[in-house]
Amino acid sequence: MEILIRKMQRGDAEIVTDMMRRFYNSPALITNGSEKIFTANVENCLGGSPYVEGFVFVDDGKIIGYGMTARSYSTEFGGECIWIEDIYVEAEYRGRGIGSQFIRYVKAHYPEKILRLEAEADNTVAVTFYKHFGFKELPYLELVCSGD
Repeated sequence: MEILIRKMQRGDAEIVTDMMRRFYNSPALITNGSEKIFTANVENCLGGSPYVEGFVFVDDGKIIGYGMTARSYSTEFGGECIWIEDIYVEAEYRGRGIGSQFIRYVKAHYPEKILRLEAEADNTVAVTFYKHFGFKELPYLELVCSGD
């Protein structure tokens, strides 16, 4: 299945936010997010932030999923990184190669960048999927301090 991947637009905000609610309440993530986070994510994608990009996956004019990437720099790897932050596809469209198409899209648009992502260790389907594209597990714990 070949779908259109395009940058998120203002008119996509409500649909993407609804998808974020489902994604963040799924077993794919350990956090449930919040309306504040969903709004910030979408607004930063639409507001031209240099750190985050939002994409939608469109089939026959219908948004069937979304993806987000974020930029960073890694001293460990000595270069700029593109983090694949979110890949969400509506349930009825899963298993049709849409996630694969998005990863190929990101790789093609950032051929010289280091690609990184996170997955729940017990989400073996996702981990196997990402390994298929050349991602390797890093053997350390990641910590976060949100300032809240």
